[in-house]
This record gives sequence, C-alpha cells and structure tokens, in this order.
Amino acid sequence: MPSPLDLSWNHGVPRWGSRSAPEPPIQVRSYDERTVILRQSKSTSFEAPFLYLLFGQDRALLLDTGATADPAVFPLRETIDALVADWLRRHPRDGYELVVAHTHGHGDHVAADAQFAGRPDTVVVAKEPEAVREFFGFDDTRWPDQDVEFDLGGRALRAIGAPGHHAAGVVFFDPATGFLLTGDTVYPGRIYVADPPELVATLNRLVAFCAAHEVTWVMGCHVEMTDRPHRDYPAGATYQPRERALPMTVAQLTALRDAAVRVGGRRGVHRFEDFIVFYEPSGLAKWRFFAGALRARVLRR
Repeated sequence: MPSPLDLSWNHGVPRWGSRSAPEPPIQVRSYDERTVILRQSKSTSFEAPFLYLLFGQDRALLLDTGATADPAVFPLRETIDALVADWLRRHPRDGYELVVAHTHGHGDHVAADAQFAGRPDTVVVAKEPEAVREFFGFDDTRWPDQDVEFDLGGRALRAIGAPGHHAAGVVFFDPATGFLLTGDTVYPGRIYVADPPELVATLNRLVAFCAAHEVTWVMGCHVEMTDRPHRDYPAGATYQPRERALPMTVAQLTALRDAAVRVGGRRGVHRFEDFIVFYEPSGLAKWRFFAGALRARVLRR
C-alpha cells in the first residue's frame, strides 16, 4: 500500500501581499483505486476539514460534508458526482448507492448535507445520535461498547461507537487500507472534550481495537498543529505553512489516551507534543477557545 504521508495538501494562501493563485475550493487526492481523500480549502472555511470517499462494489460511503453549505462556494455535490461517475465508468453497474454519513454531528462536518437532497440512489444519514445508531445497527443497550459491520460490497468496514467529543461520534475502520477514520476524536490538533470519562472510554476502546486489528494509520479530519512540537496555529487561521502531516500512528493514539487519562476532568488547555487537549465544562470549549484567542490577538495589537 502507498503511504498517505506521500499526499501533500493545500494549506491556505496568505492574504498579505501574495501573488499566489487561489486554491480550488476542494482538493481531491486518490489514495488508491477505491479510496479518495478530499480537503475543503481554507479559503472557504478556516476549519478546512478532510472528507473521505470509499468505494465498494455495491455502494460508496462519503464521510462528512464539510463546513460550508453554499454549493457556489463549496461545490461538494458536483465534486462527488464527478468522482462517482468516473468510478462507474470503470466499474459499470446499475443502481449504485451513495451513503452520506458523518464522523459526528458538528456543523463543520454536516454543513453541505442539503446538497445531496434529491440525489438518486442516495441516503443521507441524519446527524442525531439516535439516527446514527439506528442506521448503522448499533444496539442501544450496548452502545457505545461495541463495533458493528458496515459493508459497501466487498469492502466491510467496522463502525465503532466513539462519544466524548460528540454524542454521535463514530470511528470507522477500513481493513482495505488499514485506515482508522477518527473524525475529531483523534487528529493532530485541538481535541475539544465534551465529556472526559466518555472520551477516555472511547480512546481505551480504540487502543484495544488497534491491538486486535492491523491499523496502518489513524486519519482524522483536521490539521491544526505546526511541524514544531506542542505548537498549533492561531484559532481561525486561514494559512498554515509548515503544517503537521495528517496521518497519525497508533502510538500517537495511545499517547492521546494516556494524556486524556492524566488530564481527567481538569479544565483548561493541556499541550502535548502532537495534540492539545481542551476541556471546558460548559460544553462550549471550542468557542471559548476561539474567543480567548481572538481576545489575545486584539491585546497584542
């Protein structure tokens, strides 16, 4: 298998005195014949989330729909339609389904859902926890301490309950690539904690899962760390030169688990080499962080 470390990503364009050409609203990179990774441009949203399109014999899965609803600004439906049409030209079949699902229900991961309304042979999974559990077949009495199969046709994924950052959090394991697709639960950036015990339990679950399966890379949905240890970009940054690589290792996942255990329920910003754990008991961690960063910028001026 190729390494996802070989994929380079657009990371925004400086707004001051730059003659650089603007970035396309969506960068598309094929990892292999059946796996496409997309990144929303920072010119359309500072969140710049990564999205994943996985093809099976019977249906494809799009994980997340980005941070911008307007198709004129963020043409996700148009991009996905072209990718699916290209795949079907090479693998013709009738009634090929597209499932649009989410790693979790925050706005920067579900904003373009409406672009897929009315698309033929398409299911858009609602973002609410109950709808997610029902669609993937989780047992309410065992959630989240279980993983279930989700078969695309010759490509059987495992869906793993993963609350802690968001109540509807789900992590997906793809044996075809070895990718553990972790959304905002594990990524090189600011890990915003909604429920500390739930997050620790989820991370314990993922560490145990990795011990029993051949996980090659842990693939999240953002990059917020620089290539310097312990350092992130300013909140809301739209230009990230020298950013950290997206793929993380199982060892880094384990380090995050250990860090979350040490942090426990202590409020505040806890910096580590490859990530930052942020806990605000009000549940408004992300927005308080952004407000504090903006206030610090203003004071520095």
